Amino acid sequence: MLKKTSSLSLLSKILISTSVAITLLFAVTGWIVQDHATRLTTLSLEEEVQTGFRAYEALWRARTEQLLSVSQILSRMPDVRAAFSTRDAATIRDTAGEIWNRLAREDAVFLVCDPSGRLISSLGRVPSPPLKELPLVRTAAARFPRQSSGFIMLGGTLYQVAVTPVYVESAREPALITVLVAGYVVDDGVATRLQQAIGDTNFTFNVDGQVVASSGPAPAAPSLFVRELRRPLLDLEGHPIGELVISRSFDAAQAYIQRLRRDIFFIWAAALTVALALIYFLARRVLRPVAELDRAATEIARGNYDYTIQPRSSDEIGRLAETFNSMTQSLRDARHELIRQERIGTIGRLSTSLVHDLRNPLAAIYGGAELLVDSKLSPDQVKRLASNIYKSSRRIQELFQDLLSIARDSVEQREPCRLADVVRSALESLQPQIDSQHIEVHLEIPEDLEATISRSRVERVFLNLAGNALEVMPSGGSISVSATSNHSAIEIRFEDSGPGVSPSIRDRLFQPFVSAGKRSGLGLGLALSRQTILDHGGDLWLDPSSSRGARFLIRLPLN
Repeated sequence: MLKKTSSLSLLSKILISTSVAITLLFAVTGWIVQDHATRLTTLSLEEEVQTGFRAYEALWRARTEQLLSVSQILSRMPDVRAAFSTRDAATIRDTAGEIWNRLAREDAVFLVCDPSGRLISSLGRVPSPPLKELPLVRTAAARFPRQSSGFIMLGGTLYQVAVTPVYVESAREPALITVLVAGYVVDDGVATRLQQAIGDTNFTFNVDGQVVASSGPAPAAPSLFVRELRRPLLDLEGHPIGELVISRSFDAAQAYIQRLRRDIFFIWAAALTVALALIYFLARRVLRPVAELDRAATEIARGNYDYTIQPRSSDEIGRLAETFNSMTQSLRDARHELIRQERIGTIGRLSTSLVHDLRNPLAAIYGGAELLVDSKLSPDQVKRLASNIYKSSRRIQELFQDLLSIARDSVEQREPCRLADVVRSALESLQPQIDSQHIEVHLEIPEDLEATISRSRVERVFLNLAGNALEVMPSGGSISVSATSNHSAIEIRFEDSGPGVSPSIRDRLFQPFVSAGKRSGLGLGLALSRQTILDHGGDLWLDPSSSRGARFLIRLPLN
């Protein structure tokens, strides 16, 4: 099975291979660069989110420590403790207010409650709406005398608070006189300060599914382009009442990666264009000698063995050109030698066959002439000898005519002839041999069927076919010739009952000097016969469907 070959030129294959290689190289490199950039960006964003969380923890720890420290300082000051013992709001504000305002921040809340949680006095920022009782005091009482801290919701506002019990010494044991609740409001300002400390990280405080404080609109989550870190907001007992969501958007990172992809694409396009231009220029120069070799090989295939190549370099292609020239020289020498040997062989075959074919008719002419000269013969004998001499000389003339037909392609004058008369004339010249071999002849040719032909040449075609049939049927057989016509051509069927054509020569049957088992002849008969029919615009071929004997088919045009 033949493989389908590509019609692309070598230069096109080089350019396509180069473009594919560069594309694959840039695809792999771009994927590696993009993956590396994505990983670095992701790690950077993760680190920024973690940094935001650490900043939040540091800020909250500092605020909690400040609340606890201030509350503890106030609870240990004698004059303040004395003021707390009075449980008078005005006295407490006058005594502790100056110190609180000096130590605490402006947005801090300071509440003084009795052990049951009832509000006695407030310093600093006033909660809204005003409070009368703080249940968280009873919640933190389980930890007294230790301080407690955590997140609480007061009036819809989130606070970070520290609870400090204030004790006085008594006869039996320390007595709890008041509870200090200090805290900071957790609002949008706190979240914004956290964001300003970190950058583009968003801080959102959620309680019961509702946003109570945020540094800005939170990015849509969950998303592949948003990183989030969630931490619980614990109350005084350590139970979560909400959560802090620290989120960072990947929009900037995505934009960076998109720019990176575009840059890689443009770099690939520029590199591919420059590479193809350079490779095209260089490959044209490198492949120019190859193109010359291709043209030279084409000329050699056409039979132009004188075509040579001028080597342009001393590299492999230059040496290939020199080798090609040496090869063509060898082919020329071999061709000349083959022609010479063929001519010698042809002359030998022609001379051997010609001598063999001329021997019999010349012997007949010589013997008949000798009898005519040296003997007294009756008129019938003279007539018979003259007829033999005539037939022998005609046979010699036909042999020479065949040789002339080989040397030159000449077409005799054509004339309308009845095809039946032409076939009968050819068979009558072989009638003695037909009778001696007991050959039956069957003609089925319409008498009115005519064709414009060169009668002598076409008659030799049928004479040659009949002679070949007689030679393969020495013990008898049959020859059948039939003809039919249509509106444009005459179809003739010539068949015998002999052994048929040998398979060894079937494919070369109409080539010159091809024969098998013939006792005489040049092996030119069928080749010249087919050429005669071709010269008349028709064709002669062997019917491959014939199962017995040989069947030749002839097609002649009517006009």
